[in-house]
Amino acid sequence: MQFLPNLIFLALLGGAIFWFSKNVGRIRRNILLGRDIDRSDNPAGRRANMLRVAFGQSKMQARPIAGFLHFIIYASFLIINIEVLEIIIDGIFGTHRFFAHYLGSAYDIIISFFEILAVATIITVVIFWWRRNVGKLDRFHKPEMKGWPFKDANIILYIEVGLMFALLNMNAVEENFASSEHSFIVSHSIAPLWSGLSENALHFMERFFWWIHIAGILAFLNYLPFSKHFHIILAFPNTYYANLESKGKFANNSTVTKEVKLMMDPSADPFAAPAPEDGAPVEKFGAKDAMDLSWVNLLNAYTCTECGRCTSECPANLTGKRLSPRKIMMDTRDRIDEIGKNIEANGEFKEDGKTLLGDYITQEELWACTSCNACVQACPVDIDPLNIIMQLRNFATMEESSAPAELNAMMTNVENNGAPWPFSQMDRANWINE
Repeated sequence: MQFLPNLIFLALLGGAIFWFSKNVGRIRRNILLGRDIDRSDNPAGRRANMLRVAFGQSKMQARPIAGFLHFIIYASFLIINIEVLEIIIDGIFGTHRFFAHYLGSAYDIIISFFEILAVATIITVVIFWWRRNVGKLDRFHKPEMKGWPFKDANIILYIEVGLMFALLNMNAVEENFASSEHSFIVSHSIAPLWSGLSENALHFMERFFWWIHIAGILAFLNYLPFSKHFHIILAFPNTYYANLESKGKFANNSTVTKEVKLMMDPSADPFAAPAPEDGAPVEKFGAKDAMDLSWVNLLNAYTCTECGRCTSECPANLTGKRLSPRKIMMDTRDRIDEIGKNIEANGEFKEDGKTLLGDYITQEELWACTSCNACVQACPVDIDPLNIIMQLRNFATMEESSAPAELNAMMTNVENNGAPWPFSQMDRANWINE
């Protein structure tokens, strides 16, 4: 019986790690369903971008108040995890405050600092909850945020308060022990609330809050893969593999580029280019479904924090059009999740009669985009909704000829006349005669 708590803790820890790994593996598989793209260039620049944007929170500071408040929670998440490590060691080996023996008097100072961060986190979470639920900040109440996305954000806030509450009360109860050797700055002021309990009751409550805290953390760990909060992990690879090119630079399709060069070069021999091999698959233009997108696009979708900064900066959305860059990312994630479940059920993907373009994202949304890159600039973790929009547009235009009539007319003129206007090249200079 002496080792029963340790065995229970090991079982809880092992189960939590197993299920977390399984769910992360599912997301990894879904991301890798996307087509391959090389993002191995410029590793030094990529590391610098990751450290600046993900670790340093640089783009969050575009809105200083929200950025500062988010940094408090972010710092708490990173720093308080040191105490979580101590709790895990204590749970496995049956020790109590393992690091105290090695840190001496500095231990109380460190834990006091953790407690100050915990209080700051609670205050910040209350502010965030008020902005979302009472202040009703517009970007949190767009159509795509109805239902689960809105509930998910609140659940995360409640969990964070619960974890900090358990941590503070665990320390406060322990300070009432007759054998207590520690006193921490915040829990010291809470300790009198528990002073009337017997020694046995104090030990029970201290263990109760200890188990609530660590079990809550392990439960939260396994909640992450089903939540927008998974960005606390994916933000780092997402910013590493982000597009480092200038935002105004668009990728060209190699096949189209070759054809244009042949058209523009009078001396070019169109028959000199090698013909495609028999049986070689014809390259598809753009993307129609989530699997036609690159794995970086799908990584973007799973990294989306649903903060809505992209949508709040989008000029199309601000003028009342249906386009929401946040919805583009949420739709992409929902579709690749659906494809993943299809594969799990059938062993391979079975056609389900659905596609990202049409069933999730409409033509109206696609063509409302001005390709201004405001959404890309606004995203605090370097997500690129515009790249997905442009690939869907590419498919709609070149595979289905379903672009708006005005655009189709312009492209027909370019193809036939070499210019957007409905005049042949022979008649282009006729205005001079007038």
